[in-house]
Amino acid sequence: MDSRTALTVTGLNEYIKGKLEGDPLLSRVLVKGEISNFVNHYKTGHFYLSLKDEGGLIRAVMFRMNASKLNFVPENGMKVICEGRVSSYVKDGQVQLYISAMQPDGVGALYIAFEQLKKKLEAEGLFDPAYKKPLPKYPRTVGIITAPTGAAIRDMIHVSGRRFPLAKIVLYPSLVQGAGAPAQLIRGLRVFNESYPVDVIILGRGGGSLEDLWAFNDEELARAVFASRIPVISAVGHETDFSITDFVADLRAPTPSAAAEVALPETGEVKRKLLNVIDRMSMVTESRIKTLRGRVELAAKSPQLTSTQRLVDERRMALGSLDQELDHRMARLLEAKRALFLQKTASLEALSPLAVMTRGYGALLNGKGQAVGSVKDLTVDEEITVRMADGSLEAKILEVRS
Repeated sequence: MDSRTALTVTGLNEYIKGKLEGDPLLSRVLVKGEISNFVNHYKTGHFYLSLKDEGGLIRAVMFRMNASKLNFVPENGMKVICEGRVSSYVKDGQVQLYISAMQPDGVGALYIAFEQLKKKLEAEGLFDPAYKKPLPKYPRTVGIITAPTGAAIRDMIHVSGRRFPLAKIVLYPSLVQGAGAPAQLIRGLRVFNESYPVDVIILGRGGGSLEDLWAFNDEELARAVFASRIPVISAVGHETDFSITDFVADLRAPTPSAAAEVALPETGEVKRKLLNVIDRMSMVTESRIKTLRGRVELAAKSPQLTSTQRLVDERRMALGSLDQELDHRMARLLEAKRALFLQKTASLEALSPLAVMTRGYGALLNGKGQAVGSVKDLTVDEEITVRMADGSLEAKILEVRS
């Protein structure tokens, strides 16, 4: 064994890589299988996965440049057909498929993207009936966002003129298919919500293939419809066509003509309802007048109105009764006040100094007229006044004994 002819591991892997990439069959190959170990590397935008079938497995990678072109997100268990080239990664010698394009095997990519977005928005609550706004009964202005030419706008104008010509129709012209359509449809919603308010908005277009209607499956458009303060009617395609905006809108109409039908009342029906209201109001008014007339006639026949003297006598008797009751109440009140007064007077007399003096006591006052409370406040030869119950006397201190 000659070590000089031995290859390095890196050299061997590079040789295998060159062989694989030099094979024209492996430079562009179609491989179908089931996705497993799928990783969406959000920072780089690359997809890492494995393709497997009953007998084997191969690692695969789809770089951001190609992954960004997909209109669906791969998932584990999804059966797909991938186009790419076979090569190996020198660092670990792993053979893998470098995917340039991918499509679902058996189910269209647009259908899968539709189901994925529908599932996502439904989980967020955008389809919840609790958020559906009621339509106005008698809209004065209807905003329509659609193509300015075509059968859809003509049908809606015709229906509105036939059903409720009093309503004003305002058209926001917009693309309804193609890459630029979602952005224009969103701008139309913003105009009607912020700059030119209307009572209800119809968003839609005529029929077409799934690809033609795809603008109405845009996620940003769906969120703009959900955020609209004004009720939105979605009328996209024919009765059998469904779009994401149909689920998010406040009401789904099977066709643009049907949208105008549900948005606007029928003039004849409005007239019939008004006549019914007028008839009911007339009946209620007549019944009320009849009742009040009966009460007036009954009151006119009452003794109080037919005999004035009797009414005066009744009022005089009532006044006399009230006078007597007032006298009785005043007497009871005065008696109660008198008893309270006597009680308070007795209490004051019991506490009066004069009452004490009647029992032989007196009050000593010094020369300044101040009450003397202690012998210490007196001096010999000081003149004092003795106040008694029936008068007073002047005295002079001869001696002070403690």
